Amino acid sequence: MSALLPGAATLGVLGGGQLGRMFVHAAQALGYRCIVLDPDAISPAGAVAETHIEADYLDPVGLAQLARDCDAITTEFENVPALALQTLAGMRVVAPAAAAVAVCQDRAVEKAHFEAAAAQSGVYPAPHAVISNAIELAAIDPALLPGILKTSRMGYDGKGQLRVSTPAELAAAWDELKREPCVLEQMLPLKAELSVLVARGADGQIVHYPAQQNLHRGGILAVTEVPAPGLPADVQQRAIAAARQVAAALAYVGVLCVEFFWLEDGRLVVNEMAPRPHNSGHWTMDGCDVSQFELQVRALAGLPLPEPRRHSASVMLNLLGDLWFTEAGGPTPPAWDRVLALPGTHLHLYGKAEARHGRKMGHLNITAETPEAAHAVALQAAAILGLPADF
Repeated sequence: MSALLPGAATLGVLGGGQLGRMFVHAAQALGYRCIVLDPDAISPAGAVAETHIEADYLDPVGLAQLARDCDAITTEFENVPALALQTLAGMRVVAPAAAAVAVCQDRAVEKAHFEAAAAQSGVYPAPHAVISNAIELAAIDPALLPGILKTSRMGYDGKGQLRVSTPAELAAAWDELKREPCVLEQMLPLKAELSVLVARGADGQIVHYPAQQNLHRGGILAVTEVPAPGLPADVQQRAIAAARQVAAALAYVGVLCVEFFWLEDGRLVVNEMAPRPHNSGHWTMDGCDVSQFELQVRALAGLPLPEPRRHSASVMLNLLGDLWFTEAGGPTPPAWDRVLALPGTHLHLYGKAEARHGRKMGHLNITAETPEAAHAVALQAAAILGLPADF
């Protein structure tokens, strides 16, 4: 397609969450108008877009309006119905494509894609097995235990996942997950978790950010550090090459995040991917000359994709609604004035009306000239916020 030039086009987003909100901000900074389709009358992205279509993702009237009024359309979360993307693709440019999103929506299909891509990259997924019926459950190789049983679809932030150590625990866990199709992954001894963000255009041009080292708490990303403090250069380069191969093999268009495990024995294992900007890439908003959201806009609009340049060491702290609750009660806003008094702090709140435990309310980026300086300030900010100092 011809490039959709800034100031002369309207971009659509399926989904009204915080990722859509930050996409809209990036698009508007370039001069695009934005339309968000989301069923929630009050959504972070809908509140800042020029137009909010309040409709279900499969509502034919809403989809028709989105296609009529937009020049190109993207999604801000992976669980949008692939059928909605297929419907829109019959009328407008849609990126990423429904087929690529569908791969990311099913862990079993995703694992198969990783294995196919590994023929080029050499980076494989963890040993695993698909469980969709009682026969497959009975045939599980005991070598996969202990493991993590994950629903094939709709799992995120640690949801739809259970740890199991024995065949009896596995059977009970499958019952608890309502015998939905699942993937059992062998538990592996982790040394570190990392992710790589790539952006790919319809013309095949692909760029990437540096590897990002991540810390999760309770299955939810808590901290990202760039440069990755504990990752050898060769591990980072292997992860980058593997992520680029995964995107190319999907003929992907847009921003894609691929997550990896670095194991105690030195192996690199690919874990999962997200067909959108990712929490672990939020540091790019303040630590890079082009953010992951601007690259999402550029890829959708068919604009050139510059190779991102990191200009600052960065630490990202994820801010959950738990921070608004104290022993004295709540919800009460945290001491942002004290946090923002620290050098290099950049607060991004998502405009959500109500703080709830476990709800993503925002993130804090800390930038500095050196990784040591960024880390030191991040620890100070964590202490003010009451966050663990385990990074």
